[in-house]
Amino acid sequence: MPTPAPARRLVAVAPLLVPSTGRGADLHVKVTAPAGGRDLPVLVFSHGNAWSMDGYGPLVARWAAAGFVVVQPTHLDSRRYGIGVDDPRFPGIWRTRIADLHAVLDHLGDLLEQVPGLPGRADPARVAVAGHSWGGQSTGALLGARVLPPAGDPEEDFRHPAVRAGALLAAPGTGESLTAFAREHLPFMRPDFSTLTTPTLVVAGGRDDSALSTRGPDWFTDAHVLSPAPTRLLTIAEGEHTLGGLAGEAVRETTDEDADRVALVADAVAAHLLDVLTGDGTAWREVEERARRSREAGGPGVFDVEASPVPAVSRW
Repeated sequence: MPTPAPARRLVAVAPLLVPSTGRGADLHVKVTAPAGGRDLPVLVFSHGNAWSMDGYGPLVARWAAAGFVVVQPTHLDSRRYGIGVDDPRFPGIWRTRIADLHAVLDHLGDLLEQVPGLPGRADPARVAVAGHSWGGQSTGALLGARVLPPAGDPEEDFRHPAVRAGALLAAPGTGESLTAFAREHLPFMRPDFSTLTTPTLVVAGGRDDSALSTRGPDWFTDAHVLSPAPTRLLTIAEGEHTLGGLAGEAVRETTDEDADRVALVADAVAAHLLDVLTGDGTAWREVEERARRSREAGGPGVFDVEASPVPAVSRW
């Protein structure tokens, strides 16, 4: 059973406008933060396909309660814009998503100044990114992963100098096993993890069978297996693509609703990021202990964690 979230008053402000160019629509974000506290780390979160800054409430509230300032942009693939795979703008949205994240980070200081009571309390030296599904590929680019086109050289390096840590939740794997539909409509879904060098937590569901890949759930572990970065992997045996309902309660995409599972994912992400950003590994050791007890108990709620064979993240 996941531990309760810290009892903490939160403040949320939306929409806030971020300066941007070439996207055909204003870039809006939502900021959620603790009402008190100082030296707060910042987490920029990229939503999955069709979602927006208004989703992922269970995750965001728990992260903010853990002490993070969470910034959520709305990307162009959000349902509110109605841009489908047949829209001529769709093939370039993967680039626009990455540009959105860069714009947020480039204007982070001015953005947080607009949140009442927040100026001076966030720590611009402690910045992380996280993303779910397509948002995982978007944030992976800021962590060092590149995109391999069907032919030719890899795309440019999209890393951002402010980003010190990351988390990829049900993020797509490499492109060799894409289905015919994905090859035709999502040719950019070909990440190269050999250049991902930022400490990263990868979260995957043991029942996440994607219609975009001919492989099974292990497709979503590629960032952990193939990255040279110090990565950690959280595997949830019964987790499907929304890992229990990350985007919200009773939403139509959730096929495995489990509030405890969502809390576990939120806590593991927060623990990993705090370890990397602050050097305090206490919360991560608690996640490891919970994983040990889960393995021993067995049953449908089992989950596990492992680290890549590199020096512990807490030493960085």
